Amino acid sequence: MTQRPSKYKGPTVQRGKAVDHSTTDQRLLDQRGPTDWVHTDPWRVLRIQAEFVEGFGALAELGPAIGVFGSARTKPEDPAYAQGEALGRRLAEEQFAVITGGGPGAMEAANKGCSQAGGVSVGLGIELPFEAGLNPWVDLGVNFRYFFARKTMFVKYSQGFVVLPGGLGTLDEMFEALTLAQTQKVTSFPVVLVGSDYWRGLVDWLSGPVLESGKISAHDLDMVTVTDDVEEAVAIMAASREEHA
Repeated sequence: MTQRPSKYKGPTVQRGKAVDHSTTDQRLLDQRGPTDWVHTDPWRVLRIQAEFVEGFGALAELGPAIGVFGSARTKPEDPAYAQGEALGRRLAEEQFAVITGGGPGAMEAANKGCSQAGGVSVGLGIELPFEAGLNPWVDLGVNFRYFFARKTMFVKYSQGFVVLPGGLGTLDEMFEALTLAQTQKVTSFPVVLVGSDYWRGLVDWLSGPVLESGKISAHDLDMVTVTDDVEEAVAIMAASREEHA
């Protein structure tokens, strides 16, 4: 049987002709929509509230966890996929749960490594027009309509972040975590970028023009560690846990 296109909207799944082609975030933020939709904003607040309640309820007893970011486009033959598996496995062995965006690619790799090692493999899915559902290695999954609700769960329940090679979504998640730490909106936590060749250009830019022009301070760069060694990444997370125990 040919697999039909499918799409998740929070806890709801759409397949075939039932699939719509916009997202809840898009409709929320689009001021050009019809007025009847705009006038439903007060009711939409209840749905937003429900997403927070669902996320808090699902994750409240999770225990120590590390957020892992990375590209959904990472292929199984990509070395970054193997690194993701190894990372998920080692975090589980160190008694960390692993939280990813629940998608394919690098996220799937980290979930797979964690699940196979007997750890708690968490996926926080998001409604997108081009991705369908959580990867099969997610043991505890929550689907969200709104990015901001999902991002809150990452920050609230992760004690640190490991970032595998990724694109715009990965950069967004990484820089949001760094910004929250820099502005002391959250207790500082370690951020490790895995893949020195991949991240070198970004780090050179931050430590060059951005720092030299006074847009950031040298201390801001200390929040980030770049490595090719999964063991080092895991050791940094474990050391931070001990420091804040």
